[in-house]
Amino acid sequence: MVTHAAPGDTFWDLIRKGAEAAAAKDNIKLFYSSDPSSGNQANLVQNAVDQKVDGIALTAAKPSAMKAVTGKAEAEAAGNAFGERLNETGAKHAVCVIQEQGHVALEARCAGLKTGFKGKTDILYVNGTDMPSVKSTITAKLQQDSTIDQVVTLGAPFALTAVQSVSDAGSKAEIATFDLNKELVTAVQDGKVEFAVDQQPYLQGYLEVDWDAFFGTLRELDFDGVATACVFAWEERAKESSAFMLDRIRKELAA
Repeated sequence: MVTHAAPGDTFWDLIRKGAEAAAAKDNIKLFYSSDPSSGNQANLVQNAVDQKVDGIALTAAKPSAMKAVTGKAEAEAAGNAFGERLNETGAKHAVCVIQEQGHVALEARCAGLKTGFKGKTDILYVNGTDMPSVKSTITAKLQQDSTIDQVVTLGAPFALTAVQSVSDAGSKAEIATFDLNKELVTAVQDGKVEFAVDQQPYLQGYLEVDWDAFFGTLRELDFDGVATACVFAWEERAKESSAFMLDRIRKELAA
C-alpha cells in the first residue's frame, strides 16, 4: 500500500492500522509506504512493482485525466454537503484551511464548501507538515479579519490545532472539520469543535486489502472500487453518531 500521507497525520495512521489488520486476518504480507511528494510517491510505487508484489493499493492525491475528474467530483459533493450544514449553524464567514496546496481532493472540498455555503468563504493554505506553522498561520488570519466566524479544516489534527489558534487570536469563531479521530471526538463532546465528518479511514485501509484479494477475479470486468459514506457528528450527538456507525458497519459486514 502506497499513500501520500505526511508524517504524524492521524487520519492516515488509521488507514494503515486498518490495512494491517485486514492483512493479518487474510494472512497477506503487507508492505506500507508513504510520502506527501507526488514524485517520491511514484518512486515508491515503482519500488513495489520492482518487488513483484501481487497487488498495489495506492492513493492519487495529484492524479491526472479522468482520475482527477472523478476524485474532484466526489470531494466537491462532500464539501457542498458540509457547506449546507454550515448554513444551518448560522455561520456567515468561513475560512477553509488546506494543508497541501494542489491536492485535488482537498482543493475540491473547499470548492464544494464555497458552493454549498451561502456565506463568504476564504481559502487559507498552510504547510500541513509543520504544525506550529499551521497554528501561527490560522492565528494570523483570524487576527487580520475579525468577521471570520467559522474555521473549516480538512483533517482532525488541523482542527485540534485550530482550537489553539482561535484561543490565541481571541476569536469567537467556531471550528468544524472533515476527519475524525479519538481526540477529535472528545473535542466535539467538549464543545471545542462544532462538528466533524467521519469518512471511516480505518475501514478504508482495512477494506482496501480485502478488496484487492476478493475482487482479483473481477479485474477483467474493470471493477473500480466502492464509494464510502460520511456521517456528521456534532456535540450533542458525537457519542451516538460513533455508536451508530459502528453498529451499521457490523451489520453490513455480517450481511
